[in-house]
Amino acid sequence: MPMNADEIIRLIKEALPDAAVEIKDLRGDGDHYQAYVESREFVGKTRVQQHQMVYAALQGRVGGVLHALALSTAIPAKA
Repeated sequence: MPMNADEIIRLIKEALPDAAVEIKDLRGDGDHYQAYVESREFVGKTRVQQHQMVYAALQGRVGGVLHALALSTAIPAKA
């Protein structure tokens, strides 16, 4: 069963409340998404740690319900 983009945003924002999240369905199938997540929570974290935080927010759904996620993370300019 595909995952809804709104559900992805909800899960990320629950874990990272200040996050700005942009989601794009790459194939229109609900299984392949591109995500851009910007959060002050990423300050002092490596890119790998930032991605781990987003994957943790998705509670194990990546690779299962959510087949593929192309992820980009960033720290806000005014962080």
